[in-house]
Amino acid sequence: MALILNGKELSQTLRAEIAQQVADFIQKTGVTPCLAAILVGDDPASQVYVRNKEKACAAVGMKSQLFRLPAETTEAQLLELVDQLNRDDSVHGILCQLPLPKHIPEKVILDAISADKDVDAFHPTNVGLILQGRPRFLPCTPFGIQEMLKRYGIETSGKHVVVLGRSDIVGKPMAAMMVQRGAGADSTVTVCHSRTKDLASITSQADILIVAIGKPKFVTAEMVKDGAVVVDVGINRTDAGLVGDVDFAAVEPKASAITPVPGGVGPLTITMLLGNTLKAANYKLGLN
Repeated sequence: MALILNGKELSQTLRAEIAQQVADFIQKTGVTPCLAAILVGDDPASQVYVRNKEKACAAVGMKSQLFRLPAETTEAQLLELVDQLNRDDSVHGILCQLPLPKHIPEKVILDAISADKDVDAFHPTNVGLILQGRPRFLPCTPFGIQEMLKRYGIETSGKHVVVLGRSDIVGKPMAAMMVQRGAGADSTVTVCHSRTKDLASITSQADILIVAIGKPKFVTAEMVKDGAVVVDVGINRTDAGLVGDVDFAAVEPKASAITPVPGGVGPLTITMLLGNTLKAANYKLGLN
């Protein structure tokens, strides 16, 4: 039987650690870390995510601010709000919930958020720092995956990591992080995507397979080698409920360790966002 990598339990452990660090920070500085979230429009999934982020902030002793804007908000109006938050010294982290309405270019908004407050690590400056191995912040989902591998004692040094998916949010930063020197990294990394030929021949070489392709049950048992560690980032809503990008029932008997969906990677994403917000508050006061 594969070891189940329980992101829900690990998330609770990490949040308890962050809550203690926040309490120590407030006692030392008199400042409460604050995360500002911007939600444009009424996408139901985005509303849930933002509400969960508010609750998570409160649970670890942080402040949060939520700015709800109508779907017809213009690019100029949104940029004005971002500028206001950039200049607000009481705000340490800023996130703009994606997706944005089609008339607002996402890159323009993400580039406008101050790199010092970019707790999602989407700003080009922060992406560049990650590539150079000296990150200011790490993007929340890959950060959670790396922390999970470390906390569960899964060896990554010298291992072949195959990342399935090349998004800016998960695939590309995950590959960039796993190839760096240091704990939870030092891996040999291959990135696969929709144009990869003979995909199964590559995924079946992976010691650690990280799947973020957005297709329900896409990875089958034939695509996974015996004893591999399988990390499933996918969350797909189907008639049968939430499923990942990996066919869990088929792959679990072959894997040495595997994340479930739900309850695997998902809970860690918001947790790492809290950690990044605390880090941003430390940066603001010159404590890092």
